[in-house]
Amino acid sequence: MIEVKNLTKMYDGHLAVDHLNFTMEKDRIYGFLGPNGAGKSTTMNMLTGYLAPTEGSITINGFDIQEDPEEARKCIGYLPELPPLYTGSTVLEYLQFAADLKKIPKKERAAAIEEAMKVSGIEDVKDRLIRNLSKGYRQRVGLAQAILGLPDIIILDEPTVGLDPIQMIEMRDTIRSLAKGHTVLLSSHILSEVSAICDHIIIISHGKMVASGTPQELAEEMEGNLTLNLVVKGTKENLDSVLSSIPEIRSCRISELVPTDGFLSAEIETGKSADIHESLFYALAEKKLPIYSLQSTSRSLEDIFIELTEAEKSDMKDMSDTKDTKDKSDIKDISDKNDKKNVNDMNEMKDVKEEE
Repeated sequence: MIEVKNLTKMYDGHLAVDHLNFTMEKDRIYGFLGPNGAGKSTTMNMLTGYLAPTEGSITINGFDIQEDPEEARKCIGYLPELPPLYTGSTVLEYLQFAADLKKIPKKERAAAIEEAMKVSGIEDVKDRLIRNLSKGYRQRVGLAQAILGLPDIIILDEPTVGLDPIQMIEMRDTIRSLAKGHTVLLSSHILSEVSAICDHIIIISHGKMVASGTPQELAEEMEGNLTLNLVVKGTKENLDSVLSSIPEIRSCRISELVPTDGFLSAEIETGKSADIHESLFYALAEKKLPIYSLQSTSRSLEDIFIELTEAEKSDMKDMSDTKDTKDKSDIKDISDKNDKKNVNDMNEMKDVKEEE
């Protein structure tokens, strides 16, 4: 389990991570999302003990990563975006070296390496030089290093970057298999990937957490009006009459489907909790308007991500503009005071000369 409290990181006066708080439980896959420069990599480096926080605490399975770093790191397997591979060694030699670094007992090393290769699917290339492996296999070797010894917490930074579609699917399946008995933290720019395999998603922007929840919870939280896309055959007047008779409909836009004859499309917006499917069906049947298509539009994780991060960016801009305005005002006040002082000094000098 990971517990993060008030986690903060400053770089030369720049706030890279701004008082983050979250808990990550066992047997779950967590997605960590944010635009470039949001503080994801900085946070992950602090979680793995590679970077010390300016403020706050990180507890890994009960061990404080600053007070007891060695015990905390024993619980973590980490795959950075660029795996630290020694390309002149074979896969097996590299994993033996990694097992030595992780201080896995010698009696257990052979079995641990065998298990890591089996889970990551690299048993058939164990005697090949890493430099001769494809990008996909190199990522798998990096993953094998991360899960070597089966640590309780597995942290993966962009694990599918540079992989082809088949390799991505295989890597996703492997990550899903790791969830049982482990806490998995996945950072990725591929939103469809996060939505497909993560149980819980954390979104950060400008170092702050802007959202946290399951994909469904985030969608429900951000959901506004519901949208229905309807295609019927009939006249525009009859369709407009039907839609006007349903009070739950907040707005609609009707258009003719060209070049089809007599087909109309309508984009209908209702309240968040309104379900008009049944009443719409009977009203259209009464007017003899056959339905050819009726679809609900749901918001994707990409829509939610863009809305949250853009909102945070706008807030930051407003704060910056307010600060700039205040700074300009302060500068003007100082300038006015200096001008007034200069005038007074000149008047005093003039008085002195006249007295002389």
